[in-house]
Amino acid sequence: MRQAFEAWAQRDGHIVRRREDKPEEYLVYETQRRWLIWQAALAHGQKAAEAAQKPAQADAQPQKMLADEAAVRNRVLNEVLDAFSELDDNAGVEGIVKVIQNLKKKARAQAEEKV
Repeated sequence: MRQAFEAWAQRDGHIVRRREDKPEEYLVYETQRRWLIWQAALAHGQKAAEAAQKPAQADAQPQKMLADEAAVRNRVLNEVLDAFSELDDNAGVEGIVKVIQNLKKKARAQAEEKV
């Protein structure tokens, strides 16, 4: 996952050098911020895809998974982009964590609603 992110970040012109004292973090704040957003989007998308698959498995009917997965990915990406667009530039990592927590709460509420 990190290799895919770093390849994307480099293509987008970001510096992907990591800190020597904390190798799990990137040296440049903006790259670290995008890494956290990337992880949140993937985690949020995974939960949404799992929630979308559960009713289909209960019905035991064949599906067109590629189209469904693409629709879920697009919806999730739009949700994540909307959530992060409301974040102001001075929020820092704490703001990112709040957005991630809000997305998790929203996913839990949607999952409970479907059950």
